[in-house]
Parts: sequence; structure tokens; C-alpha cells
Amino acid sequence: MAGCIASCFIYDFLCIHSFNDGNGRVGRLIALKECLRFGLTPFIIEDAKKMYYYRGLSEWEREKGYLTGTCLDGQDTFRKLMSKFELDNESFIFKKR
Repeated sequence: MAGCIASCFIYDFLCIHSFNDGNGRVGRLIALKECLRFGLTPFIIEDAKKMYYYRGLSEWEREKGYLTGTCLDGQDTFRKLMSKFELDNESFIFKKR
């Protein structure tokens, strides 16, 4: 469910964003903010997986699973990165203040 929320948000934002350059960076930055706001694990799109991310965006209307899967994979990447810091990212980062 979380991957679908993140992928829906990023797709919708990129469809309405009016700038020619910087859409992806701005979209992923806002997606990070929204994930944190709603207590979802953020996602990281690594350079090696950007082709899957772009495929997911281009195929969204036909097949939502590509982008959702890429975002879920990106959430796993984020969790692995956070585990290197030995932090409980679910309770530390997303704790409501």
C-alpha cells in the first residue's frame, strides 16, 4: 500500500509540474516530504535503477505495477541504508512530535 501511495503521488506530481527541467528531483524531494509526513518509509531511486523508474512513469496508465515495484524497491534501499546507522528508522525518523 505504501509503495502505491508513493508511486501515485510521484506520477501525479510529474504530470502537473510545469517546468521542463528538474521535475524528477523536485518530485522526489516532495515525495520524500510527503512520505515523512504520512509516516511512510521514503524511497531512494539509485542511478542503476533509474531506467525502471522511467519505465514505470511512462507505462503508468497501462501498468501501475512497474512504478509501484520500483518505489517499493526504493523503500527497501532506504531501510538498508538506515540499518547501517543502527537506527530503528520506523520509530526514530517517523515519530510524531
